Amino acid sequence: MSVSVPSPLLEALRAARRPLLVGHVTPDADCLTAVYGLGAGLAAHCGAEPIVALPADAVADRLEFLHAWANGLPTTPGDVDHADAVIVLDTAKLPRANVEGGGETLRRDGRPIINIDHHETNPNFGDVNWVVADASSAAELVYHILCALDVEFTPEIASLLYTGIYADTAGFSLPNCSGDAMAAAADLVHRGARVAEIGERLQRSRRQADFDLLRIVYANTRLTADGRIAYSTVNHDELIGAGCRAADIDDQVEVPRSLEGIDIAILFTEGVKGKIRINFRGEGDTTILDLARQFGGGGHLHAAGAILSGPVDEVARQVLERAARQLDGQADRIN
Repeated sequence: MSVSVPSPLLEALRAARRPLLVGHVTPDADCLTAVYGLGAGLAAHCGAEPIVALPADAVADRLEFLHAWANGLPTTPGDVDHADAVIVLDTAKLPRANVEGGGETLRRDGRPIINIDHHETNPNFGDVNWVVADASSAAELVYHILCALDVEFTPEIASLLYTGIYADTAGFSLPNCSGDAMAAAADLVHRGARVAEIGERLQRSRRQADFDLLRIVYANTRLTADGRIAYSTVNHDELIGAGCRAADIDDQVEVPRSLEGIDIAILFTEGVKGKIRINFRGEGDTTILDLARQFGGGGHLHAAGAILSGPVDEVARQVLERAARQLDGQADRIN
C-alpha cells in the first residue's frame, strides 16, 4: 500500500488509554464505521478503553446494525470527563463534532484532540492531525491506521471498514474510489468482511418509512438551468409524515443525481423546523465545494453540504440561482 500513517498520530493513539471517539452531526455510514472500527480496534488489541460520543437519536434506524459489529462499544451522549484524549473522525470543522454542548466543549484541561479526516475544508483543528483529502473515506484512513498498529482484524472490524468505503464511494462508483481504496476493500474482504450482508443492509433492506421518504424525494425532484441541475425538497411535515426524522436523511440526494445529463444535484431537507440541510453533488468535471462554501458549508470537491435557515422553497430559490450562475460562468470559461 502506498499510504503512510504519520508517526506522531500512531504515538498519540498508543498513548490514549481512555479516548473519546467523536464523529460529525448526522453521522453517515462512513462516519459511524470509522468511529466504531477505530474504537473496536483500540479496545480489543491496544488495551484502551474507548467510548463513543453519540447523542440520543443521532443514528438513522437503518444504520443501527453497525453498533452491534463494534461488540457493544460503550456510548455516551457527551460525558467527556473520563477521557484522556479526544479522537475526532470524518469531521471537517470542530463545531460540527457530534457531542452535546458542541465541539468546542472538547477543548479542556490540555487533553489532546486527534483529528482524522478526509474533507478538503478541514483546517487541521487538532493537536495531532491526519487529513488526507484524496482518501475515499474516513474508514479507509482507519484501515491504514489499524494496519500500522498491527491490529488483528476481526470479521466485525473488517465489515465495519468495508461498509464505510463502500458507502462513501457509492458502491465503488465515484471518482474518489482510488486504487488504494479498492486495495483496502479487497484486503478487508480477505479478512472476513461480510460483503453480501453489507450490500443487503445498505441497498435492499429499507423500512417502509424510508421507502415512503424516497417516494417524496422522487415526487419532488425537478430540473432547472436547462436540465443541468436536478434537485428535490423534503419539508418537515413531509419528513415526519413519512415516519422519518432528521437522522434518516442520508443518501437520498442520489435520486436527483440519477438523472441523465445533469451537472449538479441538490437535496434540500428540513429535518429541524426552519433549518434546511443542503446536500450538493457534482458530476463529471463540475465541482461544488466553492458553491457550498458560499453558504457557510464545506466538504469535498464533488460532495459537500451546508445548512441555512428559512422556508425550504426560499432557500432552494437562493441556492439554485447561485448554482446556475456557477454553471454559466463555467460554460463561459470553456467557451
